[in-house]
Amino acid sequence: MRTAWACSIFVFIVVLSSFQMMKAAGNHEELSPQFHTSDRCLACHNGLITSSGQDISIGIDWRSSVMANSARDPYWQASVRRETIDHAESNAAIQDECTVCHMPITRYLAKQQGKEGQAFAYLPFNAHPKGSAYAEDGVTCSVCHQITKEKLGTRASFNGGFSVLAPPSKNDHPEYGPFEVSGPHQHIMETSTQGFVPTFARHIRDAALCGTCHQLYTTARGAGGKDIGYLPEQMPYLEWLHSDFPNKYTCQECHMPEVHGAAPITAVLPVERNGVHQHVFVGGNFFLQRMLNLYRNDLNVAALPQELTNASNGTIAFLQSQAARVSFRNIAVTGGKLQAEVLVENLTGHKLPTAFPSRRAWLHFLVKDRNGRVAFESGALNPDGSITGNDNDSDAEHYEPHYREITSSDQVEIYEDILSDSAGHVTTGLIAATGYLKDNRLLPTGFDKATAEKDIRVIGDAADDPAFTAGGDVVRYSVPLTDAQGPLHIEVELLYQPIGFRWAHNLAPYKAEETQRFVKYYESMSTTTAVTLARAEATR
Repeated sequence: MRTAWACSIFVFIVVLSSFQMMKAAGNHEELSPQFHTSDRCLACHNGLITSSGQDISIGIDWRSSVMANSARDPYWQASVRRETIDHAESNAAIQDECTVCHMPITRYLAKQQGKEGQAFAYLPFNAHPKGSAYAEDGVTCSVCHQITKEKLGTRASFNGGFSVLAPPSKNDHPEYGPFEVSGPHQHIMETSTQGFVPTFARHIRDAALCGTCHQLYTTARGAGGKDIGYLPEQMPYLEWLHSDFPNKYTCQECHMPEVHGAAPITAVLPVERNGVHQHVFVGGNFFLQRMLNLYRNDLNVAALPQELTNASNGTIAFLQSQAARVSFRNIAVTGGKLQAEVLVENLTGHKLPTAFPSRRAWLHFLVKDRNGRVAFESGALNPDGSITGNDNDSDAEHYEPHYREITSSDQVEIYEDILSDSAGHVTTGLIAATGYLKDNRLLPTGFDKATAEKDIRVIGDAADDPAFTAGGDVVRYSVPLTDAQGPLHIEVELLYQPIGFRWAHNLAPYKAEETQRFVKYYESMSTTTAVTLARAEATR
């Protein structure tokens, strides 16, 4: 106890002394900035160990998350570059739109000055170690914790339309949190941050807070940069609202796991609270976390190797325990055919997969005879990250339809959204897209297809498929067995990729540093692009 107390006092003295010296040096620009970078928060909010020995350090958890690396994301950088090449006349507008949530501080400050947000002015980060600090910090602490409750849940708050309160006085920035903070802890934070005041606010736990950046509409542009409509690019918040999850869980409750029992929230003069949530922001992009780790020097990654390894492993564990379930129903072997129904269940509070349309999940169905020989297979993953039998992976202009029944090995049930341009052609260009040709992503429980608003509706044959409904889908397999001898071993697994083959390889024709770099990264990691979310097996 004495050792912990002494360490707390020492950290407090170091933090306080450093900022007092800055003040004495007359660094007026730093006295009361609109935002702070994460380094101002880490001294007090790292080193958090629960009584059971669990490390819940906020800064360590955050810096290995996708949110912390939103601006370092090489796929995002490559995708923005592609769009500015395709729509050169809208270059500035595209960068402004795409930095809203990936470089939120620099974009917010630019707007205050009547300017547009810029992405490539700060890249690469290792070439701009000082001028890019705000951009490099991605979705940092003082972004989320300064968002007010104003407009939350309304369309005006989407696309990064959050509001940050103008401070009532020079050194009085409300920094919202889920707990009441007063006395010495309040004084420490105000002093060390030069005026950021810990302020209790219930809206910090409101799903609508997450909806500000996780509800995105992209402006579609035609010839000459003309606005020709919009694409409902990422709709997890509206999907959640249309499910039965608002009565069960918020975004924060699933993606920021709660610590069991009382836990510390600061390493300085430690105080424990019940209801502390980890800042891991666990989601679905294990592939990016692996890529950041492998190419950490290229991307100037701050998180340590083991931290990113733990984060990607944690993401996979989260997906495999909480995303989906598959099971067999009504298996029969008659007339040289195997007939089976596969029930796929979505356990999440939004579509599966949700958010960026590069994501896809699909069924890999496999039948082996008594000697282990493959008698039938649909949906095998190839070493290059493509799916055997998927029309879109072999031809960018086509795609797999939604299937109610699979009868041949070249048919694959893929849960995905396929973009359409204004002429009705398949595209992976967000700025060219005006809608979808297909959206059969698995629905959450409580999701009514008939009453869903147009931006989250089911598109294609799944809309009329009575077996595709709230909570999941039933797919029938009726497949030839040729000379297969039983007993037969039947396996099915639901596979998932954050970035599908076509979404990566459509960048290859663009001769820019960011696009070529990402394709190289993807190809070097192609065997690790997917994970199994759920599986089942049976013998007949």
